[in-house]
Parts: sequence; structure tokens; C-alpha cells
Amino acid sequence: ATGHQAWGDPENNPWTTGYQLAYSSEALLWGAWIEANTEPGVVVAGLVMDNDFGLAYEQAFQAFADNSDHIDEFVIVRHDPAAATLTNEVTTLAASNPDVFISMTAGNPCVLAIQEDGRSGITETAQAFFTPSVCKSIAAYMAPAGDDADGWYIIGGGIKDTTDPAWADDVYISWANETLAEYGGDASISLQGEGFANRGLIWDNMFQIAAELPGGINRTNIMLAQRGMSVFTHPALLDGIGFGMDGNADAYFIEGSDISQFDNANQTWVKQGGVIDLSGKSPNCAWVAGEGC
Repeated sequence: ATGHQAWGDPENNPWTTGYQLAYSSEALLWGAWIEANTEPGVVVAGLVMDNDFGLAYEQAFQAFADNSDHIDEFVIVRHDPAAATLTNEVTTLAASNPDVFISMTAGNPCVLAIQEDGRSGITETAQAFFTPSVCKSIAAYMAPAGDDADGWYIIGGGIKDTTDPAWADDVYISWANETLAEYGGDASISLQGEGFANRGLIWDNMFQIAAELPGGINRTNIMLAQRGMSVFTHPALLDGIGFGMDGNADAYFIEGSDISQFDNANQTWVKQGGVIDLSGKSPNCAWVAGEGC
């Protein structure tokens, strides 16, 4: 259930894969948006979770910034993953007067980052502020952040949030929510919807493929089914987002995304322009803990 580059390493770790949008692709799309929508000389502030998760984002975006004539400075402040507050970290970043703020964190710190940005004034002065794809869930992250959530951008990974009213009439999402309710799930919890409609669908397909291979459903055939799933139209993803791997050559299922902005009044993500598909363009990574690729 990750887009971390460490899971894109079929040579050294052939038995594990990630699933969602590769964080390296997400960082590339942050940079591409900045270059397309701001004037040169941009100061970017990054709030980074101080572990290998945050490092994945930080390293990939730093590489983009180092090769960009558009970004003048990338200011980083790291935070303890278990921090109860992010006031000091966000206040420090606010002092850099960033043109763009990027939250490179996960879980409850996503909510804290949005709220602290509001208190610090960053959202009043910055041209754009991004929350990470892992915090796209409206019910879990955006709604709890309150009014401060309005206007935040996201490289959303192309996944349809089953609680987003924008997808209320979508045939697949409607079926997923009805089926969740039928079997005792809670359709108001977007993480349940994602597990059932998004990831569950893929496991169903992988088991069916593995069952048809010599030897049936076993560890080897499940991995062959995953890495061979190169052509797949995923109904829980936006149209135009590719899904699948290419053996050991392309180790990431999802490499495309929407770019969306949060409408707090209507509690929905509003897609900005078309989708971007980078299938096959995220390089495999032999990750070293604490060091990165």
C-alpha cells in the first residue's frame, strides 16, 4: 500500500512490490506544476517527515530542484513522525516567505500541517500549497483540517475517493459503496472504500491470473501475475491513468496522476486540467535505509 521507491526494486527484492503513485513521480509533478504556474526565482518550503518515507519525497524533489533554473531555493524542515504539534516547524518555514509550500508527510501530521499553515499565514501569502497523495482522503484528512483545507493542491495519484460527492454517480464507485454497506463495511470511511474498490479489485484479478498458471495459486505465481499485469483498465482510477508493471523493467503499478484542488465548501477535490501519465518513467530504485536511491 505504498508508492515508496524502496518497493521499486525487483532485482534485490523480487518478492515485494508497492502499489500507489510512486513518490518520485509525485515529486516530479510538483516540480513540473511549479515551473508551469509560477515565475522564476521560486522559494519552495518542504515540511519533511524525518524517516525514510519523508526522505523519498525530499530526495526526489531535491534532484528536480537542483536541475531547475526556475527554483531558487528549497528550504527543508524535518519533523518527528510522532510529533503532537508542528507549530515550531511550520513557523520556521513561514520565516522563509515561501512561494510554494509542500507537505512531505503522512497520517495525522497531514492534518496538523494544513492547520498550522493557516495559523502561520503561509496560505495567505504563498502562491500554492500541496498536501501529499497519501493524504487525499477527505474523511480522514481534509475534513478534520476544517476551513484551513480550502484551496490546497494535491498530486492525487488518480484514485477516486469513494466518499467524494464528485463520484456519487460513478457506476463502479456506487457499486463499491453499496457492496461495502451490504457486507457490514462503512461507506463513509474512504480508506475502507480504497481498500475494497481499489486494492481489492487488483488482488481479485491477481488470484484469478495465478490460478490459471501451472501450479495454481502460490507465491511465485502471485508475483508473476503482479509483474505481468501490464495492460489493465482500473475503474477506481481516473480515465487516462495507466495501471500495471512490466516485469522487472517497470516496478511501479501507478505512475500517473490528476492535479486537483480542494473545495472545502463542497468537500470535494476539483481536478485542474487533464491527467498526466508517466507510465514506465519512474526509474527502479535500490534503496538504502537512511540514504535513499
